[in-house]
Amino acid sequence: MRTDSPQTIFRKDYTPPSYLVETVELGFDLDPARTIVANRITLRHNPDSPSAGKGGADLVLHGEDIELVALRMNGVALNPGQYILGTNTLTIKKAPLNVVLEIETICVPENNTTLSGLYVSNGSFYTQCEAEGFRRITYFPDRPDVMAKYTVMLRADKEKYPVLLSNGNLVEEGDLDDGRHYAKWEDPFKKPSYLFALVAAKLVCQEEKFKLADGRDVLLQVWVEEGNLDKTDYAMQSLKNSIRWDEERWGLELDLDRFMIVAVGDFNMGAMENKGLNIFNTKFVLANPATATDVDYAGIEAVVGHEYFHNWTGNRVTCRDWFQLSLKEGLTVFRDQEFSADMIGTASGRAVTRIDQVRTLRQAQFPEDSGPMAHPVRPDSFVEINNFYTVTVYEKGAEVVRMYQTLLGREGFRKGMDLYFQRHDGQAVTCDDFRAAMESANGRDLTQFERWYSQAGTPILTAKGEYDADARRYVLTLAQRCPPTPGQPEKQPFHIPVAVGLLGPLGADLPLNQAGDTTVVLELTEAEQTFTFDGIGAVPVPSLLRDFSAPVILEYPYSDEDLLHLFRHDSDPVNRWEAGQRLAMSRLLKLTAAAQRGEELELDYTFIAAQRALLLDDTLDAAFREQALILPSESVIADQMEVVDPHAIHTARQFMRRTIASVLRTELLNAYAANQITGPYSPDAVSAGKRGLKNLALAYLLAGKDGHAVNMARRQFEEATNMTDRAAALTALIHSGADASEQLQAFYDQFKGEALVVDKWFAMQASAPTTDVAHVRELMGHPAFTLKTPNRARSLLFSFANANPSQFHAHDGSGYEFWAEHVIKLDALNPQVASRFARSMDRWRRYPPALQEHMRRALEKVAGATKLSNDVMEVVSKALAN
Repeated sequence: MRTDSPQTIFRKDYTPPSYLVETVELGFDLDPARTIVANRITLRHNPDSPSAGKGGADLVLHGEDIELVALRMNGVALNPGQYILGTNTLTIKKAPLNVVLEIETICVPENNTTLSGLYVSNGSFYTQCEAEGFRRITYFPDRPDVMAKYTVMLRADKEKYPVLLSNGNLVEEGDLDDGRHYAKWEDPFKKPSYLFALVAAKLVCQEEKFKLADGRDVLLQVWVEEGNLDKTDYAMQSLKNSIRWDEERWGLELDLDRFMIVAVGDFNMGAMENKGLNIFNTKFVLANPATATDVDYAGIEAVVGHEYFHNWTGNRVTCRDWFQLSLKEGLTVFRDQEFSADMIGTASGRAVTRIDQVRTLRQAQFPEDSGPMAHPVRPDSFVEINNFYTVTVYEKGAEVVRMYQTLLGREGFRKGMDLYFQRHDGQAVTCDDFRAAMESANGRDLTQFERWYSQAGTPILTAKGEYDADARRYVLTLAQRCPPTPGQPEKQPFHIPVAVGLLGPLGADLPLNQAGDTTVVLELTEAEQTFTFDGIGAVPVPSLLRDFSAPVILEYPYSDEDLLHLFRHDSDPVNRWEAGQRLAMSRLLKLTAAAQRGEELELDYTFIAAQRALLLDDTLDAAFREQALILPSESVIADQMEVVDPHAIHTARQFMRRTIASVLRTELLNAYAANQITGPYSPDAVSAGKRGLKNLALAYLLAGKDGHAVNMARRQFEEATNMTDRAAALTALIHSGADASEQLQAFYDQFKGEALVVDKWFAMQASAPTTDVAHVRELMGHPAFTLKTPNRARSLLFSFANANPSQFHAHDGSGYEFWAEHVIKLDALNPQVASRFARSMDRWRRYPPALQEHMRRALEKVAGATKLSNDVMEVVSKALAN
């Protein structure tokens, strides 16, 4: 736990390191209660540092929660008077230009509940060093622009820890005295300390030889705890698909003799791209039909791909400093999105993945952009870097990369990527270096595009169109503005690619130029610009921002007739979906206002008719129909309101779901019957789409309080041959308010030995609108619950706070009291998890005064806690600041 005063780090203050590290030799004597780390590092003074030419400089190493045992410099032992040991630093004043440091430290992995650095999970050793975990292992210049080659010797009890892994290639292994053994690993590539990894555990693996495009055979391994080997096939296949796709799409090959994935149940993140030794949360490795849903399978494919793609975009070329985090994360998210879309292989499949991405932006990133934690894709400052592993850095960062491809074209973007690797392989660089490669490769001036990295907030794109029948001309005027965000009251115009199409009266795309293109990308670079389309023979309906070509909020005065036209005919499936969302949102907002006034709620036939037509349109893939029938979430509705009333929003959305269920009962029953799948389970996109539509129909029917549907759900639960159908049936029962106690107990009894399935069991209850604070507290008393495991804490606490707004925002403030109590408890165990939970309340000022008062008191309670981590303090202090 950090007890020092929080210090704000600014990007403008970056200076090159005083010393560079040439080689690192690490020796570990692994013991849960007392691990000894011997560290021999060879350093040289950095000629590019501010102290160059001044005859030596201060050598500053980082260290946290470790005990210094011995320190030698150039073969001579140093006494305490020859160095300064601070709270989290070790400083040698005026060190020589060339230094060999030998450092011996002790850490206690079994007490490391932060899961940062070296820790113990289920009796085995694992590491997580990004962002600043390596300093919990040994003293080191722990920053991403210090890159070195590593040799690692691991020693441990052979019976307890038969598997010893680290980065790179295994060069030697053998037995030692007293039942111990060793393994020596060498990584042939320079890397920053955040990419270091080790594992010492009792594991089993699935392994395969895989032939690369250049003819080399490499060894692929997926390591798991005993009993989980039957859940590794999909992760292995995803890894092989990732390797082949990176070769074919980008010309990038695996550069090691082996590539390893290790799954661990206690992990703060989804996974970590350590060079050659990826450590994963079990959630993104383990899957078989009995335990994993279609969503789980899709997540495994995406995350395995993401971490593998980091081998080049993150490892071979890494970040100069943590402000450049999106350089690797935004770029790699874009790459994994393109990979997942290509694996589906159909235009409709690509559209469904794109819709998922847009939904994530609206539900998570747009609210972040309008809250107290708003920050640019490349932040200007931070107190705790762990707080900036955000949807802005990752998902909005991916949208910024996608805009490069939209502006430059797929071929031009590939040229930019090739030049980026040619220039910077083996270097730690910046977002500006990436932009420069795109500029140089394509002969484009992208200076203004830099504002996507430096300006926070979601731009608002306003559009209006005018049609001149005599001139057969359509004039489209686009304008942009961006609301103020913390520290940035004024914004300069962004460079926004706006993909546009025009639909004629019969729904066909109209040609927009002499080449006959039906979609063109307009480049909006001013506050307002006008674009003219000639040869337009009838009044068109504009299809704006096709494929969601920029992460902006679009304002256009669409009529219901316009939206219905787009909903029925738009050739761009993302905008077709978007038209349906706009139709639903306009009605949800009206229903919410009526609920606030206590009026009777009504839903018009126009919207119901559009939903019916969609359900009956068999020309559309089931996956697309499912996406189009999902109503905007309560959080997305809230984002449209100046003052958020979570209870009225919930009332309005539930009313709409009940009405759809009642009026379209026959169509929903038919959709449920028509999308049944027989035969063995497969997670392929077509099968998953059918299950998705079928289970959405079931959820709608249950929302309508349909007794027959309750029996259907119970029967599906009992007869299901896969977790997707079983979990969907149980969730629908719980969320409808039907008695599901028997099914809940049966589900737990059957899967109590499967940690990831028990997480589902907690989450489906925590997110149910019938679950109040008292029930959550009751669930916390269950023998299977623990705050120490991040997955379990997220399954219950996070699901309640973020997926059950009508109960979390209880009028008496009990949800906020619960939040404050458990932020403080989590912070004492794991500050990273605690700070993410703390984010649940950062937009408290958008709620009615009575709720604000309860929320303010809860925030102040957390802020006043003793020994609060920098992670949580940064979030809470920003939330409370005016």
